[in-house]
Amino acid sequence: MRQVDGTVVLTGATGFIGSHTLRALLDPAGRGDVGPAPRVRALVRSAPGGDGPVEWVRGDLTDPDSVRGLCEGARAVVHLASYIGGDERLCEAVNVEGTRLLMEEAARAGAGRVVHLSTAAVYGGGPHRGIAVDGIPAEPASAVSRTRLAGEAYARRAGAVVLRPGIVLGAGDRWVVPALRELVERVPAAWDGGRALLTVTDAEDLGRLIAAVAVGDRPVPPGVYHAGHPEPVRIGDLLAELAELGVLPPRPDADWPLPVCLERLRATPGRASERQFTLAAEDHWYLSGDLWKLTGRPPGPGPLSRLADSAAWYRAHLRPSARS
Repeated sequence: MRQVDGTVVLTGATGFIGSHTLRALLDPAGRGDVGPAPRVRALVRSAPGGDGPVEWVRGDLTDPDSVRGLCEGARAVVHLASYIGGDERLCEAVNVEGTRLLMEEAARAGAGRVVHLSTAAVYGGGPHRGIAVDGIPAEPASAVSRTRLAGEAYARRAGAVVLRPGIVLGAGDRWVVPALRELVERVPAAWDGGRALLTVTDAEDLGRLIAAVAVGDRPVPPGVYHAGHPEPVRIGDLLAELAELGVLPPRPDADWPLPVCLERLRATPGRASERQFTLAAEDHWYLSGDLWKLTGRPPGPGPLSRLADSAAWYRAHLRPSARS
């Protein structure tokens, strides 16, 4: 019989969502219990300096030797690491083969709970309105989302709880708000009246949710779950709040229909893609209440209410112009 020592294995611990999850695992309030914090064994390519409560294991998901034995004795395996760049070879190596290696190791070690982070982007282009899990066929539109969907298959085979968040905001976000800033500059108007509804969550809230799934006192049945705040957010309200906090420029008074917005976007080149624009300017919201109920964790007041906590981080880290 395998011995379980209470360790939680965590990948992606130094990343955006992973760093929030690590803090939640080490904080009783974040975990939703008052017991001792679990031991955390974190696989990282570069270990932070200094002593602390985390066992840092230097390695890489693309190296089988790094993964071998990683999950021994683990009560839970939380897989948050992924590659989201433009190199398709690395997408395959990390998101598919790396996930396969880790999930096989988790199963071999007999980990009691397995959590795997995917993305709602596996559904492909919208608009999506109030979609239940797998309520529409997955039609990933990029190598990143295609390989993350492929990685889900290995996680599901290992009995994992698979999480599909939508937009995630908060300190450490180097993708969403920087892209919104560029898009606001390139398309200086209300996008179709700012009516689009989006599934959004704050990274701190998501970290607490992941920690509750991993070590909370209410086991969550294996399967796929949307991991966002249950109440969708209007893109107009999100942009207005970011402008009020000094993160984005004030929204112009002009109100352009989507075809006009897209014409302006194409006429004004930049790093953000048309796909990124439509993800924000069209409905992309997914039914997301089940996981909060199963874990017994309150979803909190919503991501707009959390933005004030991360506004200073955004102001310090955003470039003067996202297109520069």
